[in-house]
Amino acid sequence: MRDTFTMPREDYEQLTILKQRCLDAGVAVKKSELVRAGLLLLASEPTKRLLAAIRAVEPVKTGRPPKSR
Repeated sequence: MRDTFTMPREDYEQLTILKQRCLDAGVAVKKSELVRAGLLLLASEPTKRLLAAIRAVEPVKTGRPPKSR
């Protein structure tokens, strides 16, 4: 399934950091695989911890950013 979503720059940069951690451990990983691994981890958590993680996430505006000129 293909989809698009918006996230803060800091969260996006975390994907790069996590990819490098995997590479340092000898495992090549794609951004989509990191997102899916995160889903697996969240799915295994009790609802209380899931909701705590959701509350810790900064809400962002949806949609595309304005085009720069």
